[in-house]
Amino acid sequence: MVDTHAHLGMCEQGDGELVAAARDAGIRRILTVGIDPAGNREAVATAEAHEEVLACVGRHPNSAGGFDKGAAAEIEDLAAHPRVRAIGETGLDYYREGAPRDAQRAAFEAQVEVARRTGLPVVIHMRDSVEDTFEVLSSRADGVTVILHCFSASPEGAAQAGERGWYCSFAGNLTYPRAEALREAARVVPPELLLVETDSPFLAPQAHRGRPNQPANVVATAERLAEVRGVSYEELEETVEANAARAFAW
Repeated sequence: MVDTHAHLGMCEQGDGELVAAARDAGIRRILTVGIDPAGNREAVATAEAHEEVLACVGRHPNSAGGFDKGAAAEIEDLAAHPRVRAIGETGLDYYREGAPRDAQRAAFEAQVEVARRTGLPVVIHMRDSVEDTFEVLSSRADGVTVILHCFSASPEGAAQAGERGWYCSFAGNLTYPRAEALREAARVVPPELLLVETDSPFLAPQAHRGRPNQPANVVATAERLAEVRGVSYEELEETVEANAARAFAW
């Protein structure tokens, strides 16, 4: 199995401990994701230090204030590193709104263009902003590989994403008792566009809820996802690993 979205630098445990636990759980790859300049550099350093880890660099929407051409250039420079396999996470967050919406959108659009120029996929944060996020992607991301991280839209949104060829990545909230609508969304995603993640240290799956999440726990989410889709864990693992390898070129 693989964890296609984690923030190793935000976890309480050290990178080495997290990677070792993931390896013991059968996790072959981890994408560690930066959200700001310092986090991006840390993600690259972690990827350099651990064979299983690759990096994603970008600016989170809640850190989008002050994003300018220099910020975009810095991300593009980091994207040239061979251990960097994606741009993001970027997108729109209307739940916390740590930055004004116009600043979020400007940073989002700029990072889609960085992804286009570098040929890397773009990892999307989408919280309470499905309509606007889909509008930006539909108008600006043609030809760019899109990964909807921590998918949280409706089944109809999942169907629309599938029609557009966007990957949908499911996290630990898929396992929560009240998440039936999310599980219904997971049922309609085309198999070739399906991914799983932890979003560590956030969104621990139900069996680990109340404790910080970590990449090893992606197995619990994948087990529930396999059950939801009516396939074996082994089949889901093969599907997700192939999808991730195609999306991130790892």
